[in-house]
Amino acid sequence: MKRVVVGGMHHESNTFNPILAGWQDIRIRRGAEMLSPIKQDSIGGVVSTLQQAGYEVVPTLIARAVPNGEWEQEVYLSLKSELLDALKQAGHVDAICLSLHGSMRVAGLGSAEGDLLSAIRQIQPDVPLITSLDMHATITEPMLQAANGFVGYKCAPHTDTFETGVHAAKMIIQTLEQGAKPVIEMVRIPMIVAGEQSETSVEPMVSLMAQLKVLEQERGIMAASYLLGFPWADTAPNSIVALVVADANRQAAKKVALQLARNFWRRRKEFHFYNETYLPEDALSLCLKKVEKFAPVVISDSGDNPTAGSSGDVTNFLKLMLADTEASHLDPPALYQCFYDPKLVEAAFASGEGAWLDASLGAAFDTRKSSPVKARMQVKALTRDWDGNQVDLALVHVGGIDVVVTSRHVGAYDPDMMRALGVAPEQRKLIVVKLGYLEPEIRAISRYSVMALTDGSTNEVLSALPYTKLPRPVYPLDPETEVDWQ
Repeated sequence: MKRVVVGGMHHESNTFNPILAGWQDIRIRRGAEMLSPIKQDSIGGVVSTLQQAGYEVVPTLIARAVPNGEWEQEVYLSLKSELLDALKQAGHVDAICLSLHGSMRVAGLGSAEGDLLSAIRQIQPDVPLITSLDMHATITEPMLQAANGFVGYKCAPHTDTFETGVHAAKMIIQTLEQGAKPVIEMVRIPMIVAGEQSETSVEPMVSLMAQLKVLEQERGIMAASYLLGFPWADTAPNSIVALVVADANRQAAKKVALQLARNFWRRRKEFHFYNETYLPEDALSLCLKKVEKFAPVVISDSGDNPTAGSSGDVTNFLKLMLADTEASHLDPPALYQCFYDPKLVEAAFASGEGAWLDASLGAAFDTRKSSPVKARMQVKALTRDWDGNQVDLALVHVGGIDVVVTSRHVGAYDPDMMRALGVAPEQRKLIVVKLGYLEPEIRAISRYSVMALTDGSTNEVLSALPYTKLPRPVYPLDPETEVDWQ
């Protein structure tokens, strides 16, 4: 029975967010916990595929966190050491199959994936090493030097994470059982693009991603991926790449990667926002006109999207609503989900449901992009340990608006968060969520939605971000960027 080590770390690190991700943000599964695969993640696809093929799966750990700022160095080094120790203690292994993000960064160290993969190679220099990656991975030279193959998600939103893990595991099986010799070739495309302009359900991504799947059916092509980098990270390198893994034939891999890069570049001007997108004032004004006919109407506060690594505490759009006499006097009240403010949650629990308190809301971590809302507010509902993730929730009523506040940095995409606080979202006229494109859960309750181009660490207007390390020229920041691929 062949033995394959599995594990990984998974995080999208936003360098414009001052929060450092720490122990309180990270979910870890270790050892035997990993052997009961979860259908919603890539390591689950890896484990189940290897198990079904009769391999002995040797687990280490898988650590994940909601996108945020960079990781605290001590936290990363501790988990890295734990993973490496498990690898050393594994004894003889035939291969390593990991689940990594690709755009995880560590304060003071930089790219986590390059550092981790290089360290793994010092312990196991020769065994096949394949990893799945998020579509928004940022590929570095140390990653290319250490791994035998990568395969990225092909869906955005990422609904194919499990399937990508299956693909990575099958590449391991090809290598161990069929004698495949994976080689990687990659071509950089001097371009960045936000996820809200690159959903895979619409063009040009529909046909670009379809082409990858066709290529993967060709003999000798083990994986083909577009990895889009992460636009909210000011790093070098950072770009879109076309990456191909071929069986032993480097020339074929290079030819296909160049073809893919040219195809993507040729269509660069087709990328655009696919949903209705407006400046904040226009988004609010339009949606207030729609609420009677199309409720619930949903507005995305896209510049402060925690699922893309923003702080989740920028107050600018909330202040716009509070100053609007119509938005702040809806019946039932407009609902805002959600603000990351542990101190306010603590104060709400100390006061109890129904209590009024003079408090500060928002700008609890990022004090550069906005300032707190200081007001008298009522605690309407409280929930401990929402969804079993040690997240405490408070629903506070401030200036005529109901606001969901969280004790931890979490995504705002789940309407069950509202329901846990006694709110029936289907009965609200106006809901604001700190998201970019609507995730399926929110889309299911929305009858009309727009995206507001708000400020924050995930500002969709990329030219407004203070890049200093991003390699230039890069499209679309430099519209006249030219490429001369040989």
